[in-house]
Amino acid sequence: MHDHEDAPALHPETVAVHAGRPPREPDGPMSTPVHLASTFHAGGPTAYGRYGNPSWTAFEEALGALEGGECVAFASGMGAISAVLALVPTGGTVVAPRHSYTGTIGLLDDLVATRNVTVRYVDVRDAAAVADAAQGADLVSVESPTNPALEVADLPAIGRAARAAGALFAVDNTFATPLLQRPLESGADLVVHSATKSISGHSDVVMGAVIARDAALRDRIVTRRSLGGAIPGPLDAFLALRGLRTLPVRLERAQANARDLAARFADHPALDEVRYPGFGTIVSIVVSGGAVAAERVAASTRVWVHSTSLGGVESQLERRRRWPAEAETIPEGLVRLSVGLEHVDDLARDVEQALEVAPDPGDGAQERATGTTAGPVPPAASGY
Repeated sequence: MHDHEDAPALHPETVAVHAGRPPREPDGPMSTPVHLASTFHAGGPTAYGRYGNPSWTAFEEALGALEGGECVAFASGMGAISAVLALVPTGGTVVAPRHSYTGTIGLLDDLVATRNVTVRYVDVRDAAAVADAAQGADLVSVESPTNPALEVADLPAIGRAARAAGALFAVDNTFATPLLQRPLESGADLVVHSATKSISGHSDVVMGAVIARDAALRDRIVTRRSLGGAIPGPLDAFLALRGLRTLPVRLERAQANARDLAARFADHPALDEVRYPGFGTIVSIVVSGGAVAAERVAASTRVWVHSTSLGGVESQLERRRRWPAEAETIPEGLVRLSVGLEHVDDLARDVEQALEVAPDPGDGAQERATGTTAGPVPPAASGY
């Protein structure tokens, strides 16, 4: 960003706009162009398209500046998570939230089956329990807030415990974004993002990122990316960086909407529970009547989009237990709301009219008992 050493630190909103820009030169571009190249002239640091691209570098500089560390861009959030879990040795131990993203659970199950890794699942709200589980672990990996239970971890306490145990500490910061929390400042060694979500923010990019506390750890992550080939496309990186420029204003509006909706729905007679951690853009509601009622709500909205993603400008919702890999401790009727930028009155009315079509407690009892749903079974094992 070409800061002078004696200049005051810039606010995150300013960093989001200016980090990762090319040098300010006459007739130079304000944004790093899309570099559609797989081959580069010899003699420089890139050498080949699997090892680097200027379009990635610009994105990495900006997100790294926001998180306060060394960023490595990936082809997807799963690519980023895979690179972090690859740091666990064969026969090692991982501590993870009992309510983790289903893709993470799938990767952990695979490590158990193929590399004899032990996984200790914990309630991340209980820092003492996490500290106990960290003893002898190689990696403590948490989400905060968790997906979709929205449980919040005491990151500084867990960071101290992981450090004392000699374990790496990784935090999935997809829900909070670096504007609401910076886990590296709480003792994390690694921060993970599905940049597909709030970072890019327009539901048109699939990307991920890992931010490391230092260059040595970053180099280990880069090695995993280079050997595994989970590299982002140049156009994806360009679009993700363009989305990142507006993250502060998007987050401000979406978070205000989420707080408003959580308050409006708090005592709704058709809901058993409303979960909101007090910050962020995700609200989870538990619909009375279980799976069938929740599926009907998700299928009956007109403004909200029924989809398995989050963090976009449009509001999205889905029943999370429709995914077979979702934890059984997540209520059947839990619907995750990813709140977008629409007018909050329109969003509230849309959910309220959808709740009116939910069945009464006796409707669909047999379907709920057998665990079937009103909608088709998704073809994949997990969704974000």
